[in-house]
Amino acid sequence: MLHFNFKSGDINKREKTPHSLLRVLVHKNYTISYSGAIKKGERQPFIVIAFEDNKDGFKNIKKQAIWLKYALKYISQQYEFRKISLIGHSNGGLIITYALEHNLTSHYLTVQKVMTIAAPYNLNDSSVRSETELLENLIANRKYIPNSIDMYSLAGTQSYSNDGLVPLYSVLAGRYIYQKQVKHYTQITVSGVGAEHSDLPQNQQIIMAIEQYIEK
Repeated sequence: MLHFNFKSGDINKREKTPHSLLRVLVHKNYTISYSGAIKKGERQPFIVIAFEDNKDGFKNIKKQAIWLKYALKYISQQYEFRKISLIGHSNGGLIITYALEHNLTSHYLTVQKVMTIAAPYNLNDSSVRSETELLENLIANRKYIPNSIDMYSLAGTQSYSNDGLVPLYSVLAGRYIYQKQVKHYTQITVSGVGAEHSDLPQNQQIIMAIEQYIEK
């Protein structure tokens, strides 16, 4: 089972047999609406989860992590799955990380693999000597991340310092959260055409990384 907080269309176009695609929207009042469906017996469907309130900021990331947990519990009960892999682009990676540190996997789910793409773990701070409240909090609670996870942190660079929006150091700061906490931690940086922040979900190098590390 794959959960994607991510655009999955380009990946499906490359598949001989496209994955089922379920799009889920979590509303502020905890109701859930969705489109698409998961075929019976499908082992690796794509689930795209979005939030009605998708504003930035640490306060909202906490709320969205709760909504993510709620959505996954609801979907897992509807479709009777227990194992997932997670991909999050930008703030999606922060939401996944915060949720992992706050009982995302308790009782009903096992997270096997995580991939974050251009996740700003230190927000827009490009300094190697300072930590935002968000990064401090994620580091302080890293011990609650399950140590059985294979984790891949991907960054894009238009220049040597950023992807046009997120500082490279902010993405690389993820190692202070995951490294030596999870089973395997891998950092990958892509550059060249399609390495701008908003283009990364369609970047061919990243799509190939998903196919190599997450789908297998």
